[in-house]
Amino acid sequence: MRALVADDSGVMRKVIVRALAAVGVTETDEAGDGQIALDKFVQNPYDLVVTDWNMPEKSGLELVTSLRELGAEVPIIMVTTEGQKGQVVKAIQAGVTDYLVKPFENEQLVAKLEKYVN
Repeated sequence: MRALVADDSGVMRKVIVRALAAVGVTETDEAGDGQIALDKFVQNPYDLVVTDWNMPEKSGLELVTSLRELGAEVPIIMVTTEGQKGQVVKAIQAGVTDYLVKPFENEQLVAKLEKYVN
């Protein structure tokens, strides 16, 4: 299984990559913004995408919309500080598979990831 982690925070990307490794996903790529993530996905699709909402160039929400417009059915987990009900609804409508609000405990992230890892 291959995963793409998109977040403008290098520290957060490392946290997510470590959590992915904990559930057996060792093939991961990272992107510092949504446009880089989209470009990487188009070049070589992934089995799972974990993205932040607030990023430069292309937001996580725009990334999700773009991936779904491409016909990608990959699970997408949004990990973000955007926790208001309206924001969650927007993300779900755009095609997010799951949602986790920062800050979170590592166990919460691992539990989310386990649902989508074969």
